[in-house]
Amino acid sequence: MKAALALAAALAAACLSTSVSAQKSYGPGVSDTEIKIGNTMPYSGPASPLSITGKVIAAYFDEVNEKGGVGGRKLNLISLDDAFSPPKTMEAARRLVEGDGVAFIFATMGTAPSSAIAKYLNSNKVPQLFLISSASKWNDPANMPWSMALPWAPNYTSEAAIDVAYARAKNPNARFAVLYQNDDAGKEYLRGVKEALGADADKAIAMASSFEVADPTVDSQVLTLANTKADVFMIYSVTPRACAQAIRKAHEVGWQPTRFLASGCANKATVMVPAGLEAGKGVLSLGALKPFVETPKDDPAMTAYIDFMKKRLPNADVNNVAGLYGYTVAEALVVLLKQCKDNLTRENIMAQAANLKSVPLSLLMPGITLNTTPQDFRPIKDGYMLQFDGNDWVVASELLKGT
Repeated sequence: MKAALALAAALAAACLSTSVSAQKSYGPGVSDTEIKIGNTMPYSGPASPLSITGKVIAAYFDEVNEKGGVGGRKLNLISLDDAFSPPKTMEAARRLVEGDGVAFIFATMGTAPSSAIAKYLNSNKVPQLFLISSASKWNDPANMPWSMALPWAPNYTSEAAIDVAYARAKNPNARFAVLYQNDDAGKEYLRGVKEALGADADKAIAMASSFEVADPTVDSQVLTLANTKADVFMIYSVTPRACAQAIRKAHEVGWQPTRFLASGCANKATVMVPAGLEAGKGVLSLGALKPFVETPKDDPAMTAYIDFMKKRLPNADVNNVAGLYGYTVAEALVVLLKQCKDNLTRENIMAQAANLKSVPLSLLMPGITLNTTPQDFRPIKDGYMLQFDGNDWVVASELLKGT
């Protein structure tokens, strides 16, 4: 609570007179010429397909630096491989903070790796900015005032509630089968499903089955779930492999429920293509980012993203939504750093992150902007239901409000 009050004081200080705010004030990792930014990514291991996020962030910062940086300061990204292993994330975070002297840790991939370093960073008052997880635990400024997520969609509990409501609007008596990753994120999604079903949960959930991130296959779990003949199949994972396997195996055995895919897996390149485009046809997923369109007609922002990828990462699959997210989270950080002006202490960086007001980003869908307060660290609360049409993800709903 003391740390939260300190941040509130820093936020108030950020609004003082022009004469005070005009003075330069730097924290660790910041100088007149650079801002050191620490990051970890799964460049190896089971979640390595997601590492394109880190590569796109680096490329985006390169482009910003070529144009003069932020306030004349170059963005110096130091990105280390953690293989999606929490102990390795901890080791990397210590090196970044204590060895490299970064200003903050940015865009760590995943709930478990981010959780492993949260206590260390909060104890040392190092901002953990825009980490990549939809877990509701990150909206806890009273106890974790230095940690803030920027996910693809509303948090897991809200995502699950929206999915359940969408399914029940089509079939009020639907029975649900849930496949979930056996970690904090997966358990939160399952809890969200149960809470959304309320008193009907025991009757409405035909079965829930878990798997480990390192499991080579989820085929046995899917076969067991298929035997329930449930009307709705909900798939939660952050690893593209598990998501693709679940879709493919359900299709192979002729199980045809309404299927909901975790927002982080709504990826044509890494999930739908390996699963089989026909197998994935009709799958639903909640999202806040624009679905990728190969030949956008009236969307200059998507065109700019495609041009950026072709120029900066010509060998990357531009259809990989993890790249689109990297572009978006990098854009968000640049907006935040500009908002800090010349007060780049760790306290003010975090205070400004807690004071985002209707911030538009080029690849967010209509009606979605970033909004935070010192009491609410959730930048994104709403989303759209997307559906895979056999070739692309398309918008399938109006804006859906999260809780």
